[in-house]
Amino acid sequence: MSRRFQIVAVALAVGFTLSACGSEKAHPGADANTTATRSARSEGTKGNNMDMQEAAERADGMLDDVLKKIDPEVQWAHGPTTKGSCDVTRRRTVMTIVSAERRQAFLDQVEEFWRTSDYRIRAKNKDAEFPAVYAVTKDGFGISVSVRAKGQVFFEADTPCVKESKVAESVSKPNGPAYKGVYPLPSPNVRSDHWSAGAS
Repeated sequence: MSRRFQIVAVALAVGFTLSACGSEKAHPGADANTTATRSARSEGTKGNNMDMQEAAERADGMLDDVLKKIDPEVQWAHGPTTKGSCDVTRRRTVMTIVSAERRQAFLDQVEEFWRTSDYRIRAKNKDAEFPAVYAVTKDGFGISVSVRAKGQVFFEADTPCVKESKVAESVSKPNGPAYKGVYPLPSPNVRSDHWSAGAS
């Protein structure tokens, strides 16, 4: 019985290891806690017939939805898209200056929208300077909002493991300069009477 138990335990360990797929690479300045959303890739993938392009489009829709709900509106631009072995990450960078005084209110607004959209909040970083919120959908898509260097806000949407395919650029149009071919993007440079209040 002991020998059989050891064999089963090893098989389960190997299975769990193989279930985690995709690249852990993140663009410069990414918070290490983005693994909280990437771990969602192994959830909800059974029976998922999406390919990478379809999953990327779903991630775009999630990012579009949350950015449209931010009030007052903020200006954003696309960040780089990255592909792993079976997953895709879409990114958006907020170009509006969000002051330290408004930072938590911004994240609270995002978190409330995700909760009302039936996303599960997986983790929160309550650091005063670099806070972040990580959520996951029932079908295994991860999404996060984080504040990084110079107070710039970033959104990321990570797909679960799906069928391999080519991935086109996002068709979502930024509500400001596209900065096409520019990387890294500039620091936040758009002032808002509300979100930038108190910023120097």
